[in-house]
Amino acid sequence: MQTKQIDHVLGKPYSVPRERSRWPSLGLALAMHLGLLFFLWVGVHWQSTEPVAVEAEVWDMQVQTAAPAPEVTTEPEPTPAPPPEPVVEQPAPPPPPPVAAPEPKVDLREAEIALARKKAKLKEEKDKAAAEERRKQEQKEREEEKRELEKQKQKEKDKAEKLEKEKADKLEKAKLAKEKEKAEEKAEKELADKKAAAEKAAKAKKAAEEKKAADKARAAEMSRITGAVGTGTTGTAAKATAPRKDSGYVAALTSKIKGNLAYSGSTDVPGNPRAVFKIEQLPTGEIISVRKIKSSGLPAYDSAVENAINKSSPLPKKKDGTVEREIELIFEMKDLPK
Repeated sequence: MQTKQIDHVLGKPYSVPRERSRWPSLGLALAMHLGLLFFLWVGVHWQSTEPVAVEAEVWDMQVQTAAPAPEVTTEPEPTPAPPPEPVVEQPAPPPPPPVAAPEPKVDLREAEIALARKKAKLKEEKDKAAAEERRKQEQKEREEEKRELEKQKQKEKDKAEKLEKEKADKLEKAKLAKEKEKAEEKAEKELADKKAAAEKAAKAKKAAEEKKAADKARAAEMSRITGAVGTGTTGTAAKATAPRKDSGYVAALTSKIKGNLAYSGSTDVPGNPRAVFKIEQLPTGEIISVRKIKSSGLPAYDSAVENAINKSSPLPKKKDGTVEREIELIFEMKDLPK
């Protein structure tokens, strides 16, 4: 009858194995004994061979050297004895069949424990192998992720460097363009300044020439007036009563004042408006007062002339270092430097 027990380790029913038959063990033991008897019989017959007769002659070396060898008489060979009959050994009686040892009593509890331990060990090894495989896979994934991250970082770094280089190139181009623009502006300004200076020099030259002509005309006019006033009197009396002006001194005064004249009004007017101012100055040339004697009819022009006179203090002196205490100067609009 098969007894079933519950496996407390694995939670499964346990069946007691059936008792094995003894006939296979008995047959194996009998076969082993028969084999031993066969090998014993073969060994006995292999050693029972006929003896071989051996003949030998003994020579005395001293006798041979001393005298000639005596005549040897040949005796008839003895008849060999017949070989003894081989003794046939009777086969040993077969040993009694061994009594089969009783099978050890199986401790079900120990078997269960051993089986459970074996299964637990196999499971542990399997789990350990699976854990090792998972660890290798995770490490591989981490390394792959690390490589991807480094690749992404390098890509971002290259992109940032490219953008930085493009930005630097753009700034450099803008800087060069700005420097080029400044250089062009500077060249244009220098050209304009040269042109303005040339125009100013030409205007100054023209104004000087016109002024020279005007001074010459005024001098001629003054000479004419002086001559007319002196008619009916002696030349000495005329020289004493008519004051004489230094044309060079007057030209120096008007030139400096016109240099400071800033008139932004229109000069497109009929005729040639003129303004006359009386200037009182110190021996050093510093202006004490400015008084308008005659207006040009253009208040803006009169005011510009008066401001120019005040800006010109101190006024130039004569060649001998003296000045006129009071002097009247005429300023015509068309004589202004252009």
